[in-house]
Amino acid sequence: MADGSSRETAAQDGQRKPVPPYMAVGLSTVVHGIGKRKHIEQNLRIVEDAIHAAVSIIGINMPVKLIALAEGALTGFTDEIFDVPHVTAARDLFIDIPGAETERLGQLARHYECYVVAQCKARWPEILPDRFFNTLFVVSPQGEVVHRAAKNHIWCRERSCTPHDVYDRWVEVFGDGIDAFYPVLRTDDIGNLGTICCSDGEYPEAVRALAFNGAEVVYRPSEAVPMTQSGPELGGTWLLQNRAHAHFNNVYMVCPNVGPVYVHPAMEHPYDIAGGNSHIVDYQGGVIGHTVSGYNSFVAGIVDIEALRQFRTMNLNSNWMKDLRTEVFRRMYEEPIHPANLWLDRDPASHAEVDEVYRGNIRKLVERGSYTPPAGSFPGVRYIPAGDAGWQEVRELWNEADPR
Repeated sequence: MADGSSRETAAQDGQRKPVPPYMAVGLSTVVHGIGKRKHIEQNLRIVEDAIHAAVSIIGINMPVKLIALAEGALTGFTDEIFDVPHVTAARDLFIDIPGAETERLGQLARHYECYVVAQCKARWPEILPDRFFNTLFVVSPQGEVVHRAAKNHIWCRERSCTPHDVYDRWVEVFGDGIDAFYPVLRTDDIGNLGTICCSDGEYPEAVRALAFNGAEVVYRPSEAVPMTQSGPELGGTWLLQNRAHAHFNNVYMVCPNVGPVYVHPAMEHPYDIAGGNSHIVDYQGGVIGHTVSGYNSFVAGIVDIEALRQFRTMNLNSNWMKDLRTEVFRRMYEEPIHPANLWLDRDPASHAEVDEVYRGNIRKLVERGSYTPPAGSFPGVRYIPAGDAGWQEVRELWNEADPR
């Protein structure tokens, strides 16, 4: 089990108490990109205000038991935007779990007697020093970190390490079962909670793995333009994917999206990189909460765990997992595509270098016949930095704004 997943404490003899319906809330907050770890404080203050506002407004409808933050809510995306060397970012920007930041969120969780589920890039020193992982974590109503999981798939402009990038070491510490990569937090009061992040949700296997592990509610923050805009429907492919995850696996999807981002402190206005579209989807794929705005806003929906459990166990038609013929899919994944252990013995590479890894993956798919090449060849996308300045020069923007 990846880390910290608690086991169900309810009686196993059929006398389990029903889980009352509750309100889940997703927060979209304005984000200030950080140049040092101490700059997280500014974002924490915004998050705290948002939690107070959300509970005071939404809590009059039904008890709020789950509050979800968007990806980047604590730190922004400095490492990705400026291609910060991985080890530098690990040492200077990101957090420890548990740590000062999770303690602040724990104070709010205790006060409102709710779970807070969040994302932040964090060090995992028990795996390797000077590595950070895009980490999902849950703080309990007692203020304790009770779940921690790492993002397994990252997009081509993310500098995070993944379990697959250090696969041998990850398996040595956590094993090679589904629990090692997709752990589920089992609770008596909000059901069973699984966590993925952004690019993880581009793969049907991610939520299916959580569902096999018992997940009933899945947290998936955030997604950016153009995915949130593509197609004729609000929410684009971002919402389309999450409705499909919910429908195929009979899970609730809680999907807060990041708000506008101040990339650095010299910016006069933030950029709305995601376009809002936070949403909550029920276990049949129906949207039960949606917001267009991402500017310090929230989305809410009622989660009814008992109804989900009845649907899964009474149904003979649309509880799809019961029909899986697992044997026919087994060989599909025998031949690898993305190389494992890329960063086990060397530091994670820059954007331009990693682009070549992805191009190699495309060539593999062409060679094995999965992709049919086009009739003509044209240059593909490549990393183009915004300017000539490296991180050492760019970080001075934060020093100028805060000369301490």
